[in-house]
Amino acid sequence: MVNHIVLWNFKEELNVQEKREAAERIRMELEAVKEQVSGVVSLKVVTDPLDSSNKEIGLISVFENEEALQNYQVHPAHVAAGVYIRTVTEERTCLDYEE
Repeated sequence: MVNHIVLWNFKEELNVQEKREAAERIRMELEAVKEQVSGVVSLKVVTDPLDSSNKEIGLISVFENEEALQNYQVHPAHVAAGVYIRTVTEERTCLDYEE
């Protein structure tokens, strides 16, 4: 299994309501990709981190193997979601690892 974790902060210029709306759109778009790409074991977008966090939104996903992760990354629905995500987030952090 391959774990893929991505964390972001929202752009500073977004107000609280804009962040909520952006988080919901990110959640909907990324979680929809799960049903469209084979090899996705699980995929969840975390939109309500604890106050102790230093990132505001996260993607926690598991893939059957690296090939499935690569297919996810180039899938048109994921690419489209990424275009939007880059307009509302900054400070992207990613960790991929195999178990």
